[in-house]
Amino acid sequence: MDIALIAIVAALASALTLYSGFGLGTLLLPAFALFLDAPIAVAATAVVHLLNNLFKGALLWTKVDWRTVLAFGMPAIPAAVLGAWVLSLLGNTPRLFEWEAFARKFGPTGAGLTIGLLMIAFASLELQQWFQKLKAPPRLAPVGGLIAGFFGGLTGQQGAFRSIFLLRSGLPPQSFIATGVMIAVLVDLSRLTTYAASFSMAGLDWAGRDGLLVLAGTLSAFVGAFVATRYLDKLTIVVIRYGVAALMLLIGGAVSVGLLG
Repeated sequence: MDIALIAIVAALASALTLYSGFGLGTLLLPAFALFLDAPIAVAATAVVHLLNNLFKGALLWTKVDWRTVLAFGMPAIPAAVLGAWVLSLLGNTPRLFEWEAFARKFGPTGAGLTIGLLMIAFASLELQQWFQKLKAPPRLAPVGGLIAGFFGGLTGQQGAFRSIFLLRSGLPPQSFIATGVMIAVLVDLSRLTTYAASFSMAGLDWAGRDGLLVLAGTLSAFVGAFVATRYLDKLTIVVIRYGVAALMLLIGGAVSVGLLG
């Protein structure tokens, strides 16, 4: 039951989030958390996220706009480190409010509520015609990288903000997806030491059930990504735009009330 659920969620989330450019870790973490302790679930999700991004990068590298990757991705790496440092200073802040469902308590921290509301605001803007017409000059790509990287380090939601900025860059659909994947690979690789530390601290049992769940999630995510790439030529930037907005609204709402994050 646990392996089947992880496999299904990983495959569906990987296929869906290939188009949006973000959300795999956010959607997969709650599934892992059903069967693993929280620190182990975080580490397991990190493994699947990194390996899946590497796999997608291998599938799509010929469509990458490398100029955008360098201009956007390079500033995102130190900004992510800065965001993580700020998070470490804040520590485990208390929840602003709590509510209960299914014998569990939920509630957002100040950072969670802030990032959730920001995601909802950006998603709402993305649905406005006047906002859709705005373009981002190439010289502003480093600014987008700084913002996306910082929020990624602070809250783990860098992909959502990265996608919003890349939508302004005028990239065609396939290049938008491939470029976003490669930027995500750069950021993930920059966090390798953090991931390794989380594996050690969490106590992942690679030879037992934990390792089996990670393997099932990883392979299923590969399948989802591979299937999704078969439909790239049928995508338009309009489909991607509304997909990004819809997922941002969904995740932003869940983070705002403390279901995620």
